[in-house]
Amino acid sequence: MFPDATVSEWNDWRWQSRNRIRTLEQIERAFALSDDERTAAWRHNGSLPLGITPYYASLMSFDDPSDALRRTHVPVGNEFIRSPGEADDPLGEDHDAAVPGLVHRYPDRVLFLSTGFCSTYCRYCTRSRMVGDPGGEYDFSRSQWETAFEYIQAHTEIRDVLISGGDPLTLSDDRLDYLLSRLRAIPHVEFIRIGTKVPVVMPMRITKSLVRILRKYHPLWMSIHFTHPDELTPEVMESCTRLADAGIPLGSQTVLLKGINDDVEIMKRLMHGLLRIRVKPYYLYQCDPITGSSHFRTPVEKGIEIIEGLRGHTTGYAVPTYVIDAPGGGGKIPLLPDYIAGRDGDDLLLRNFEGNTYRYRDPDSSYGARIPAQDR
Repeated sequence: MFPDATVSEWNDWRWQSRNRIRTLEQIERAFALSDDERTAAWRHNGSLPLGITPYYASLMSFDDPSDALRRTHVPVGNEFIRSPGEADDPLGEDHDAAVPGLVHRYPDRVLFLSTGFCSTYCRYCTRSRMVGDPGGEYDFSRSQWETAFEYIQAHTEIRDVLISGGDPLTLSDDRLDYLLSRLRAIPHVEFIRIGTKVPVVMPMRITKSLVRILRKYHPLWMSIHFTHPDELTPEVMESCTRLADAGIPLGSQTVLLKGINDDVEIMKRLMHGLLRIRVKPYYLYQCDPITGSSHFRTPVEKGIEIIEGLRGHTTGYAVPTYVIDAPGGGGKIPLLPDYIAGRDGDDLLLRNFEGNTYRYRDPDSSYGARIPAQDR
């Protein structure tokens, strides 16, 4: 698709961003589309546009619409169907916005929406209402940033800022440097995080100059959106190695997606691969009920099954926390397999990963007595 591109251009993140697949004509050149994919790409307008970096497209199957990575980024007709329980803003972020672009839901931390731009657009995006074609109060201007800085400065209970968007690593070095410097200058901000998918979909963005900027603002952490073991390429390994070598702790955030990664062995391969590149599995998200996402969503029991298939069967470092981000702004609620089998007098009855029951003497507690052991 890019026969005239040099190696230097291919490895330039700006070239990757400029040459993203964005139109029906471009996507027809990149893939042998199904009728459903072609119609969906033609029909789409508004926010959450088509957008795939050439690098990331090169990881996808040319002729198989069921390919895992292709399904996450090439639109299909099902995304135009609104199912019960779905909403454009299912997490109530707009309701919890203290000022435009700054969500203050938890007591000591805020979500700083820095941009509406991503280098690629996941079709299940929680912020599909605002990315790619932002409107209304989400103009992501310098003045919006300044209003957010003023709010954080005035609220001394805020010690933790998560920078997201869009994708903050699509900002220029200068703008990102300015953003981080302003936040680090606020005395009560102890902890800065960046949420991004760029190291996965455009790993060439993790340049030496970017890393030099990031390492100035420790403690700085990064949450990276990984989906499938097919993403674990040598390029991604290099991008994560540069970040880890700069002292930036890395965690993964993975969305559970039907027919894509809802399998214990696929998830285990992903989690093991992440540990090899020094990324700690952090969250496994139940797919948010964003409008048009029902074809991605699994039953909750599937997520529990995957956690049970990991816990005890591999290192605990490879087991993320499975959460539902509660609709309406309830925040992240962890879901765990039930390992409490009940209670027998002073003994708590525990089930291990093999299904065997063990006794733990716990005389001063009634924990586990809510449901009699024989009823479990």
